[in-house]
Amino acid sequence: MRPLFILPLLLALLSASFACAATTVFPALSGRADAPVLVVYSSLDEPLARPMIAGFQSANPDVSIRYEDMLTGEIYDRIVRETDAGRKTADFAFSSAMDLQVKLANDGYAQRSDLPMSDRWPGWANWRNTAYALTFEPAVFVYHKPSFPDAPPPSTRAEFVDYLKAHGDAVHGRIGTYDIERSGVGFLFMSRDQEQFGDIWSVIQAMGAAGVKLYSTSQAILERVADGRFLLGYNILGSYAADWASRHPDVGIVLPKDYTVVMSRIGLVPQAAASPDLGRRYLAFFMSRQGQTIMARELQIPAVSPEVSGNNTATTLREMLGGQLKPVPVSLGLMVYLDQVKRARLISRWNEVLRLQ
Repeated sequence: MRPLFILPLLLALLSASFACAATTVFPALSGRADAPVLVVYSSLDEPLARPMIAGFQSANPDVSIRYEDMLTGEIYDRIVRETDAGRKTADFAFSSAMDLQVKLANDGYAQRSDLPMSDRWPGWANWRNTAYALTFEPAVFVYHKPSFPDAPPPSTRAEFVDYLKAHGDAVHGRIGTYDIERSGVGFLFMSRDQEQFGDIWSVIQAMGAAGVKLYSTSQAILERVADGRFLLGYNILGSYAADWASRHPDVGIVLPKDYTVVMSRIGLVPQAAASPDLGRRYLAFFMSRQGQTIMARELQIPAVSPEVSGNNTATTLREMLGGQLKPVPVSLGLMVYLDQVKRARLISRWNEVLRLQ
């Protein structure tokens, strides 16, 4: 059976991981000089956020927006620092660091937001009506299409291991994955692998024996797959992969058939928000049919809402793949590996197994 390839469903965004913090102000469409200001801290690149901002302001023409584009760790640190100093902070925070967003919520730095869609939001994507998963982004295998002219690429982790062992020197040094010490999403995927797949360390060992190359960004891996330097990339965030595949025809994507981990970007209203009502209004727009449709069709990020169907949505992916998809729940379980001892233990084993030849 050939692996499943889904490009249209995964078209997505460029990484904001290495962008410098930047602030953009969007004046109220009404031209009102004293318009209330919605302050947003976000790890989503501002150019990519513009369709969502435009949609929100179209429905709220008297609101101006101060959009602060920053790293995920910076979002967490600023909210904590500003709150602890007794100052006001962002009205809305949107970040791909699932663990840090849940920690903000659990530690009292986020406030409850009871919204029109709260009761209909998927249970795994809603933590106490406080932290909401707003996107649906699978981890995938990527491959160099011209290097697989006669047979399909691996579509399960067992097939991946068999492929690496069978091709020996031909694949040595030509596979890539995230460096879990430097990549937050890479660490998240590895921790989920450990929970989902009892034999995951055989996969890591096989990659080590094959001379796997480690990177902190998706781009570094994808550009090497695109030009044929790499044959395969393991556990790459599907949104980035699909963006590359849409522009580089030699990049192929496989959603692993044994299981496909799905991560999300989380939105919340900070406890110390200057204008929490505006923050909730923006979050409600993100969760609305209109906002999630903009997410799927214009931002090209897979939408979570059960009310939105069609390409690039959780609904369609679930209809096609069912139990194969393993979304990371928005829960306290995300905080397990924020424990520095547990984190260090996993990284230490990762490094040790990769060195085994």
